[in-house]
Amino acid sequence: MSHVNPHVLPHFDPSKGLEIGIYSLGEWLPNPHTGKRIPASQRIQEIVEMAVYAEEAGLDIFQLGESHQKHFLAQAHMTILAAIAQATHRIKLSSGATIISTSDPVRVFEDAATIDLLSKGRMEIVAGRASRVGLFELLGYNLADYEALFEEKFALLLEINENERVTWEGKFRAPLHKAEVLPRPENDTGGLPIWRALGGSMESAAKAGTMGVPIYQAHLGGAAEVYGHRIQLFRDMAEANGYDSKHIPVSTSGFLYAREDTLEAYRAYYPHINESMKLTNGQGFNKRAFAQGQDMRSIINVGDPQLIIDKILYQHELYNHQRYTAQIDFGGVPLDEIKRTIDILGEQIVPEVKKYTARKD
Repeated sequence: MSHVNPHVLPHFDPSKGLEIGIYSLGEWLPNPHTGKRIPASQRIQEIVEMAVYAEEAGLDIFQLGESHQKHFLAQAHMTILAAIAQATHRIKLSSGATIISTSDPVRVFEDAATIDLLSKGRMEIVAGRASRVGLFELLGYNLADYEALFEEKFALLLEINENERVTWEGKFRAPLHKAEVLPRPENDTGGLPIWRALGGSMESAAKAGTMGVPIYQAHLGGAAEVYGHRIQLFRDMAEANGYDSKHIPVSTSGFLYAREDTLEAYRAYYPHINESMKLTNGQGFNKRAFAQGQDMRSIINVGDPQLIIDKILYQHELYNHQRYTAQIDFGGVPLDEIKRTIDILGEQIVPEVKKYTARKD
């Protein structure tokens, strides 16, 4: 028998179908076709402009991630999200992800709750570990505590979100005694939807199910079916721990690049991915593996609009998820090309996907 889930869950309307949006990690990389990189100030303004354009195109959500390494400039991602909150009116906003392991959960909640007030209730948090670990040294944490830091601080973030006054004690932060964490979102719960970010860890998926929290499954490449195994484990563990898994949302995210011709899309986009991953990850993206993205079973959503529609619907059959967000700007993609992708999403892909994923019951 299922029991009441104590967490603040994001709301979805099944009659409107799969939510679709875009996300950025705020990377600041040269365009591989020109070798040129735009100024940092221009890049930040363009991230804000991306969000505004996505709203105008009818997309559901815009997410911005945090990264502290070279070639990125969304270290203060909450500050940029606050600017986006002021520039937009309808589109949902979220971090994607906030590195909770090296952050103070009190401060993260304060910042996100303030953005929620600025945006009139549109803010969510995705809490992650960090795929690039240089920030541990930068911010004074021991990489050996990678897992323990995340679990303790994620649990505290949930505690703050669900209780206006918190008494708490842990290993990595000073204790809290009846601490009142303000401001609070102006909704019935006084909290925000908080997602647990997953990378490639089955253990983290199981833990999320045990806790009954929504998951944000990021993916770079490979077979879509593999990610389905992780999502199913999450749901199995949720059910085993007394939660109704049908009511705990799942979101996925990954590369998307749409052009009218699939081969044109692969030829144009591959240099952005390959050259930029050499800079940010130390090695490029295998060209043959990237080309396999044309296979329906691959998780990479690159190609003509109909191929991408078919792939997102295939992934929805596997995952039965509530939200998909696309990374469309990675690797120095110029703003005009980003807008072209958003246009194709808004005019061709999103309406078809929603038509086939909307539930009538």
